[in-house]
Amino acid sequence: MPSRTMIEAIRSAIDLSMERDDRVVVFGEDVGFFGGVFRCTEGLQKKYGTSRCFDTPISETGIVGAAVGMGAYGLRPIAEIQFADYMYPAYDQIVSEAARLRFRSAGDFTAPMVVRMPCGGGIFGGQTHSQSPEALFTHVAGLKTVIPSNPYDAKGLLISAIEDDDPVIFLEPKRLYNGPFDGHHDRPVVPWSKHPLSEVPDEHYTVPIGKAVIRREGSAVTVLAYGTMVHVAEVAAQDTGIDAEIIDLRTLVPLDIDAIVASVEKTGRCVVVHEATRTSGFGAELAAEVQERCFYHLEKPVLRVTGWDTPYPHVHEWEYFPGPKRVGEALIEATAAD
Repeated sequence: MPSRTMIEAIRSAIDLSMERDDRVVVFGEDVGFFGGVFRCTEGLQKKYGTSRCFDTPISETGIVGAAVGMGAYGLRPIAEIQFADYMYPAYDQIVSEAARLRFRSAGDFTAPMVVRMPCGGGIFGGQTHSQSPEALFTHVAGLKTVIPSNPYDAKGLLISAIEDDDPVIFLEPKRLYNGPFDGHHDRPVVPWSKHPLSEVPDEHYTVPIGKAVIRREGSAVTVLAYGTMVHVAEVAAQDTGIDAEIIDLRTLVPLDIDAIVASVEKTGRCVVVHEATRTSGFGAELAAEVQERCFYHLEKPVLRVTGWDTPYPHVHEWEYFPGPKRVGEALIEATAAD
């Protein structure tokens, strides 16, 4: 089975989907001739032509608005927003049009579309190329929100998203594009080829939207994470020697609440980790769900390890990024004897 980077896995998912279904079209800024700023669509325009893989003007509103119309009239568009930080002009189209179309038309129209967005920090992108806006989408009824942590899931989840009959926000942690970053920025970069989840089949397969997976079994504390933070949590558990159970949520909406409850009822402790800002981040929703559903099993309060409530800094990137040291301190606090 071939080893792929996340970039290659995403490209494979789009390629297969375009090959299997001529209704699938791909567009965005520089996605055609150039192959995307991260090369996720490289070669697709040459293979499928300029009517199915094409460049757009620099207008996020126009990109998403066009996708809504295409989806309503029978196509399956994949729209790329070059960086998640640029999606704000398109937010009204996503919320007021894409997410509401099935409801407002009483099911006469749907928006079977995917909006792909590279997200997160760790590449010194500064405040306008490092944001993690997932909570802005999870709040919106009618949207599914997906964040893979590895190439295998990225391909399977993206195919599921493309085949879904409703809009899916597909966030791609850009720091994971070429390797499983664990937060130790001062260590050599590890390529995906050394990770078992880089083994990605050539053929079509899906990973179900709405199903979490246990990445590391444990009994001392449950860690809820997604995207880059899955790898950070794994190395934090190794560094501290704490028997943490790490759940990769993979999908934020719909949320696999059954997997979360089963784990927290077993461990009695919970740490939530995400890169986005703390206030009103998705970790607050996770903490509330755990408290409501697992209150009598909890031995300690739910802890959150997150980014800070500031714009993403350039110079102090690693003070903002929730690295293994901060996650490890939370694991120690959560499991400490009273």
